[in-house]
Amino acid sequence: MPTRRDSAQTRLVFRALRAGGQTWRYGYDIASETGLAPGTLYPILARLTDRGLLESQWEQDPPTGRPRRHLYRLSTEGAVHAANLAAEPVTPPKTVGYRTRLADGQS
Repeated sequence: MPTRRDSAQTRLVFRALRAGGQTWRYGYDIASETGLAPGTLYPILARLTDRGLLESQWEQDPPTGRPRRHLYRLSTEGAVHAANLAAEPVTPPKTVGYRTRLADGQS
């Protein structure tokens, strides 16, 4: 059975979480570091949590006037996986937009 390869975006998430050690991090913080849009980041965080590679919890005692944030950190298995990925180079995600297609002569 083939092993699942992590996308470049997922590798960026692992890199950011690994750099933080066992610190709990919230989504906006991870998005700011990785440059990933929420529509890309949050499904990755949910998938990694479902796979047991991340732990997640709701923030305890948020400041008055701000809702609780969902926090994430690497699980033990996720830390091992992130360490294995750290040895491999991270390739920036490829995006092909309208301007790229026009530059290539495609419409």
